[in-house]
Amino acid sequence: MTLWQGRFSGGPAPELLDFTVSLAVDRRLATDDIAGSRAHVRGLGRAGVLDDGEVETVLAALDAVDEELASGSFDFAPGDEDIHTAVERRVTELAGPAGAKLHTGRSRNDQVATDLRLWCKRELASVAVLGIELQQVLLDRAVEAGGAYLPGYTHLQRAQPVLLAHHLLAHGWALARDVDRLLATRARLDVSPLGAGALAGSSLPLDPDAVAADLGFAGRFENSLDAVSDRDFVAEALFDLALLGVHLSRIGEELVLWNSDEFGFLVLDDAWATGSSMLPQKKNPDVAELARGKAGRLIGHLTGMLTTLKGLPLAYNRDLQEDKEPLFDAVDQVRPALAALAGLLASATFRTDRMAAAADGPAAAAVDLAEHLVAGGMPFRDAHAVVGRLVRQAADDEDDGALAHLVAAAPELGPEAVGLLEPGTAVSRRTTAGGAGPEAVAVQLERFRARLSSDRERLGAAAAP
Repeated sequence: MTLWQGRFSGGPAPELLDFTVSLAVDRRLATDDIAGSRAHVRGLGRAGVLDDGEVETVLAALDAVDEELASGSFDFAPGDEDIHTAVERRVTELAGPAGAKLHTGRSRNDQVATDLRLWCKRELASVAVLGIELQQVLLDRAVEAGGAYLPGYTHLQRAQPVLLAHHLLAHGWALARDVDRLLATRARLDVSPLGAGALAGSSLPLDPDAVAADLGFAGRFENSLDAVSDRDFVAEALFDLALLGVHLSRIGEELVLWNSDEFGFLVLDDAWATGSSMLPQKKNPDVAELARGKAGRLIGHLTGMLTTLKGLPLAYNRDLQEDKEPLFDAVDQVRPALAALAGLLASATFRTDRMAAAADGPAAAAVDLAEHLVAGGMPFRDAHAVVGRLVRQAADDEDDGALAHLVAAAPELGPEAVGLLEPGTAVSRRTTAGGAGPEAVAVQLERFRARLSSDRERLGAAAAP
């Protein structure tokens, strides 16, 4: 039995139901649907639509349904189009005529919008928690790295040496922005649509403000048309998750490179690597590769949702049923990716000797030579040309010390400048705030600790009832 059979002389075609039912997807909203129904029943009681006995009866039935769903004993019926229909059907079976009043003053339009916002509040917070945990791993490894350094890259070519701590925290700050976006989206969606009805509200003396407060929302909707049609929060959540996925993909890509024999910067713990079904020697970075691969899936979810929304007139349209599957899947993909990358990074061994050897090539200090000339009064463009010429000449010589000899012989530089090419010297010269040198990174570590602590407090406040 559908919730709308009274308008029709016959039942729906089986093919229609096959195409339109959403129970397989939206049943995970059951907890939120029951929470919204409890608040709605209490609101109906305050409005005098249900008497005290009816309120008690329906709430008891909702509790029973909640227990059945939690235990797995709930029996879904063939006519259950979605979780909302299933819950109301079972409540009516248990509560009788009082249960049949559950949907008074409510539409599935405002009901599902309420459920989904409740779900997003909880689940986006859970993703943010995992984001903070991955940031903590990056911080721990950055502290542990101490003075270790490696090449910093542009265009995937060695550019300047940077502290390993600096490189790890670069990913940490990107994740901090992800957490900030998730919490900001969560704050914007913290609005109750319940009471908007199908699109225009109700003639009954309902109090949407009281119901919003009952459900723990920050406030209620301002416009009933907007309340039932708004899926900005789904699009925003999908964007946040997609960009988070892109950042995880970037981490994954670097881990794949660093783990390769060609780089050799990192060794995976056996518990976080896989083998080959054919090649006995293989130790594969599948976690990193999947983190990289799933970014496309997340971007696709965002693109699909925006395409669905772009052509919809006000107010509710059944197209909006397509909002939940990509959202649920995006959360389901991001959550284990965060946890897996945290485990991989926490257990991996950094080959700091290989990193240093790669970073200590003389050409990595080329900009230091140029800045040495600038400090002596030479315009930077002239200094750039002088050093560039020496680097080009050294590149044509098979002697590893060719650049040092050329620098010592250059009238603009001389023997005193050769010390700039010594291993470990270039990275120590990065002194500007936010830079890759020891003093700047020490300050950055403290600022990152403070940011992490602040975000934990924000998250705790957001999750508080």
